[in-house]
Amino acid sequence: MTDTVLDLGRSPLSMLAITLVGYQLGRWLQRRSRGHALAQPVLVAIVVAGLAITVLDVDYPDYRDATELIAFWLGPATVALAVPLHRQADRLKGFVVPLLAAILVGAAVSIVSAVLIARALGADDLLERTIAPKAATTPVAIAVADAAGGVPSLAAVFAIAVGILGAVAGPAVLNLLRIRDRRARGLAVGAVSHGIGASRMLREDETEGAFAGLSMGLSALAISLLVPLLALWLL
Repeated sequence: MTDTVLDLGRSPLSMLAITLVGYQLGRWLQRRSRGHALAQPVLVAIVVAGLAITVLDVDYPDYRDATELIAFWLGPATVALAVPLHRQADRLKGFVVPLLAAILVGAAVSIVSAVLIARALGADDLLERTIAPKAATTPVAIAVADAAGGVPSLAAVFAIAVGILGAVAGPAVLNLLRIRDRRARGLAVGAVSHGIGASRMLREDETEGAFAGLSMGLSALAISLLVPLLALWLL
């Protein structure tokens, strides 16, 4: 009987259901806590799914295959972030040049600081190449780390961790720095927290969410171009 229950819990449908339930639990906690920064649905879903696959002794590749449907819909969901940006297109007037400059400088600082901090802490060359694209979206971070000679799976962990941290702490840091411009706030969080941060900012304000989505895409492009160039100097 116990083996039957475990087999049922390890089924692809169960893994998919556990992930969705974990996310919905995160949304419920977010509403109950009135939008508390730590009540991030993605973070809660990760904790729930992590506990489930540990208790049920499910290999991660099997879990990944079971939740492929969710991964597939991440693409259309990311593209859909262009909708609020289209509504805010008039706010790009006079802001394009500062926007592009900020994206390039931010991407360069992200790469250089990550590598130098890792080096100062005694990390080897492999870890430096892995952590360099941490601020890009997860698929881009995986591809860039692989091309740079890093560890793709570990690069995904860094990207997700940075995304969650930025989504949790980013708005509070911006408030502390008294940054009020909606466009600047969205750009800042989107540049370091990609999709997770963009969804957080979109919930707070449509303008912030729109510019976070734009920043996410441009930052991924900038990092994919800058990592190979900066690698010649840094790595």
